[in-house]
Amino acid sequence: MAGMYTTHMHLPRMVDMKEKVAEFWQEEAALSQPRKHTLQPIVTGTSVLGIKCRDGVVIAADTLGSYGSLARFRDISRLMKVNDSTIIGGFGDYADFQFIMKLLEQQTIDDHVVGDGVYRDAPSIHNWLRCVLYNRRSKMNPLWNTIVVAGRDFSGKPYLGYVDKIGVSFTDKSVATGFGSYIAQPMMRKAMEENPNMSVEEAKRLMARCLKVLFYRDCRSLNRFQIGVVTETESSISDPISAETDWSIGANPSGYE
Repeated sequence: MAGMYTTHMHLPRMVDMKEKVAEFWQEEAALSQPRKHTLQPIVTGTSVLGIKCRDGVVIAADTLGSYGSLARFRDISRLMKVNDSTIIGGFGDYADFQFIMKLLEQQTIDDHVVGDGVYRDAPSIHNWLRCVLYNRRSKMNPLWNTIVVAGRDFSGKPYLGYVDKIGVSFTDKSVATGFGSYIAQPMMRKAMEENPNMSVEEAKRLMARCLKVLFYRDCRSLNRFQIGVVTETESSISDPISAETDWSIGANPSGYE
């Protein structure tokens, strides 16, 4: 009968307060960590070239995405057709350039949704990109890109602009990013001095020659590239083109033994 009145007492489990305090401060330390941003580009694209000509603008870039010094991705497009009047090209971190392309795609969709017939011309897109890049730079979280904007303004005149990751922007008759600013830019300026009334076809041949020289001289470039053209009647990006190369010229330079 005595067992009928037996009670089972549940004693509280002993809690190790040292462990609880340690967990609390670990959580506090995790919450107080600074926000981390991209400190350097990972997958990158090299030179983008652009030039004004008599009847339009020509822009070109190769299709290589470099993972450090590894030629990892050989078929990426670094040119984007924004609308019928504008093409952009991106130098630098490819992930950040994809983010910029998504922003521009959404801007284009918004313009179509409004349906008032007004679109953004090349100067408008250039200025908008300048604001976006400067805004991100001011937040100490820059988009690691330099963008070349090629197209037409509302009056139909050719337009060529440049904007870098901190918001520095300008327009010129020819622009180049990366190693192309040292190798291709002098070639384009010389060609424009010799032929100031250059046609689109001549400009496309010049772009192909510049990119071929860059392939020889820039270890982050590829002999496979795309060329974009914007005229009053056309706004298009070519399929990838492969340039024929001849490495027998490598025996010609001397003095580096």
